Amino acid sequence: MAGVGEEKPLRKIAAAFDPLADVANSGGAAMEVAPFSRACAHVSVLFGCLGIAFKFAEKDYVSKVDDLIEASKSISTLKNMIELDIQHGCVRQGGSHTRNLLRVLRGLDMVRVLFEEIIKSDGNSLREAASVSYAKVFAPHHGWAIRKAVGAGMYALPSKSQLLKRLNEDDSSAKVEMQSFIRTSRPVIQYIEELFNSRQLGIDW
Repeated sequence: MAGVGEEKPLRKIAAAFDPLADVANSGGAAMEVAPFSRACAHVSVLFGCLGIAFKFAEKDYVSKVDDLIEASKSISTLKNMIELDIQHGCVRQGGSHTRNLLRVLRGLDMVRVLFEEIIKSDGNSLREAASVSYAKVFAPHHGWAIRKAVGAGMYALPSKSQLLKRLNEDDSSAKVEMQSFIRTSRPVIQYIEELFNSRQLGIDW
């Protein structure tokens, strides 16, 4: 796969999640659908850079983010979006905004764990970092066939240096941006999980 031109997607991601983290940490402000979905759209490029192992995640994630972007044209906040699905009795139905939000949340969490594992690792291989992040976040929700396909795809992952080249970063600059995303995504993920749990919807479906 080719690189991403002269863009620096890690920096775009870090910058987009900063204001979302401020909302999540404020203790009272409502998170709006539009800035959240736009920030999530910046993350899509990462799945593309990881190659065939995460092709399933890229396709699924992008389509769900697109749905949230469309929803943002008529629904102001994430809380309102969930409330509307509850009122219509369609929370768990395929294609519902709430179900799509949960799938996007899972994608963000996987990237957060992946970045944590990449920072911890010393070598040039991404296989262990990707395997750990997949096992923690996606594997519990996937059947045997998908898990097997992802496991096979792990052997086609780019090396760490190849990934950073695609993202136009070096080791030190990438670490800074990854740490920023880890720091800002954590409260955002917790905020959305609380939206689900406060309405007894759970997040394990």
